[in-house]
Amino acid sequence: MDIQEMKTLVQQHYGLEVKVTSLDGYEESNYLLEDAGGQKYIGKIAGAENNPHLLDAQVKILQHLADTTVAKGFQRVLLNRHNNPVTTIGEGGTIQYLRILSYLDGKVWADAGQPTPALLHHLGQFMGEMDQALQGFFHPAAYRVCSWDLRNTLAARENINAIKDHERRRMVAYFLLQFETEIAPQLPGLRMAVIHNDANDYNLLVKNDAVAGLIDFGDMVYTQLVNNLAITCTYAMLHREDPLAAAAAVVKGYHEAMPLTEQEIACLYYLVAARLCVSVINSATQAVAGSDNQFHFITEKPAWKLLYQLIKINPVAAEDAFRVAAGMASKINRDDRYTPLLTERKQRIGRNLSISYRQPLKIIRGALQYLYDDKGGTYIDCVNNVSHVGHCHPTVVKAIQQQAATLNTNTRYLHDELISYARALTATLPEPLQVCYFTNSGSEANDLAIRMSRHFTQQKEVIVLDHAYHGTSTVAMELSPYKFDGKGGAGKPAHTHKAVNPDLYRGPHRYDNPQAGAVYAQDIEEIIKKISGEGKGIAAFICETLLGVGGQIPLPPGYLEKVYQYVRTAGGVCIADEVQVGFGRVGDRFWGFELQQVVPDMVVLGKPIGNGHPLAAVVTTQAIADAFNNGMEYFNTFGGNPVSMACGKAVLQVIQEEEMQQHALQTGEHFLQGLRVLMNKHAIIGDVRGHGLFIGAELVRNRVTLEPAVPEIDVVVEKMKDRGFLISTDGPLHNVLKIKPPLVFNKENADAFLWHLDQVLEEVIA
Repeated sequence: MDIQEMKTLVQQHYGLEVKVTSLDGYEESNYLLEDAGGQKYIGKIAGAENNPHLLDAQVKILQHLADTTVAKGFQRVLLNRHNNPVTTIGEGGTIQYLRILSYLDGKVWADAGQPTPALLHHLGQFMGEMDQALQGFFHPAAYRVCSWDLRNTLAARENINAIKDHERRRMVAYFLLQFETEIAPQLPGLRMAVIHNDANDYNLLVKNDAVAGLIDFGDMVYTQLVNNLAITCTYAMLHREDPLAAAAAVVKGYHEAMPLTEQEIACLYYLVAARLCVSVINSATQAVAGSDNQFHFITEKPAWKLLYQLIKINPVAAEDAFRVAAGMASKINRDDRYTPLLTERKQRIGRNLSISYRQPLKIIRGALQYLYDDKGGTYIDCVNNVSHVGHCHPTVVKAIQQQAATLNTNTRYLHDELISYARALTATLPEPLQVCYFTNSGSEANDLAIRMSRHFTQQKEVIVLDHAYHGTSTVAMELSPYKFDGKGGAGKPAHTHKAVNPDLYRGPHRYDNPQAGAVYAQDIEEIIKKISGEGKGIAAFICETLLGVGGQIPLPPGYLEKVYQYVRTAGGVCIADEVQVGFGRVGDRFWGFELQQVVPDMVVLGKPIGNGHPLAAVVTTQAIADAFNNGMEYFNTFGGNPVSMACGKAVLQVIQEEEMQQHALQTGEHFLQGLRVLMNKHAIIGDVRGHGLFIGAELVRNRVTLEPAVPEIDVVVEKMKDRGFLISTDGPLHNVLKIKPPLVFNKENADAFLWHLDQVLEEVIA
């Protein structure tokens, strides 16, 4: 409707001669009206698609508020010549609805600058007073289904794929999962009311460091009362460096006017996240639809920023801040000694199960690359390669939930998931690796791989690399110098043979030798000759395709090509232990062995295969599988069960759909480059090495003697933990920082890690 038409309608139906200026609007057309005496009004035109009963509800709620102590903060409705608050214009499909409201003076919140604590407090107080005034208000049109009603948050999932960025879509899906598990079950127990439902930064008016008013009841709905506060907090948190403090100030003011229950406060964090998720999904959906209405996108950028801030805030810390703001007692126990828990752990759990860090962490929740403890602390997980695609990745969690709710049994019954996953897994591997055996752990899979190699070769001798670690089963321990040569170890078994660790930094052949790989491989050749000279044959050679416990060491170029040649010539089987390095972690390739341009006879998979679910596998050739089929049944009660298979499929799906291998490559290169910059600055960093997000930084006291920087490295690990970064150490001398985060770890995380590591190294060196 053009300005002249609006001017005519106002004069015709309200008897007002006004100047008309067009204003922006989300769904309705809005106009500023001003008469000759300077009196201002707001004109609103709603189309035929608008529900006239809802328009009546908006009128009635304003009329209700006009009779309360908070009346000055709300518009009044002008009646037309027939004493009606809504004027119907036109007929049939061209029908429109005209309303004229009084004008409220003030700047919109978005244009009022950074709010003071006093303003944030007053915002909460204003909203609480309004909600108190609306207690008992009733209108049947408010009992409706509304996409902006937070109790309908999960309906937004239908359009989540409109978000094209993998990281953003994953984060929204994570918060929706938390809403489903944490909030949805509580909704029936929360207080209900008719609420405004949209106290956004363009509906709130500010004047003289106080809230002057709230406009636009177009989203009003009967829902959980606390949703109104959650939405208010959401917009108060936008553009804030400390969004939690801003929200707490709002909560304090609200609680003073409209006391909250403990249950409502406990829901606030995830309700704020829910509002942000609905907002960004709607913006993305409008973008896909080709909308050019700026109001569809006006909050999109700050909403994304706040979501990134929110996921770094421990929900425990958020709830505690809200409780304290409301005058309730803190639920956080500040004592970090955990004496009762540690005492019972020692009584009930084997004492040689170690605990990380001098002051133990009690981790209670995971969120992609973040971990939350019970004290309100948030940590970036830089070492947990078990959660390959991120802690509580929503796709993986949903797959496990749905299959567990349907069926979980063993492989003696037919089920499609077993074949479906085996097909998907082998599609990532080269020929002839096409036969799968599923187990519950990498240790069990390594054990099985050695057993199969001995069936195939009819030999027992196995070659491993010095300092290697292949698991905790009896057979795997016999393959692990890291264990059998260490404290409490029984020493090397006669049938296990240790080869030199091909370490280009500390070993006899280093980076400056382009033939180092072939030279190191000669040690394997000599061992084979020795075994043959004793009248024995070799069953297998097994090694990680990048060495983990051995020191985060990439193998020298050409090493496995030569080693596999020697082993196969001697009749042995080549086993690639991909437990720590597979599934795209190394970035350049999907599997670590591909970096060496070889194809093993068996691949052992663990840790990342199930993202923390107990799932592992051996994938081998048909010939080896046939030899293993010697009449003795191989059966694993839980290996290959439907839930594990659904989990494995979901992990593969996530890796592929979210392009995690490419992400690992780009993030890893960025991270490695940053570490090399620090190496140029800090002499304590002797070497930086790795591929993708499999990274090691070796700390030394002297770059010539290579004396290991121990205990300095332990101080670094503890100080980084105190700064919110969880890392650990590896290597024969325990002087290598190991960095193997979930693949959702991003460049921002890497930059934060590098900045803090720089500061910590300054402290340690000083």
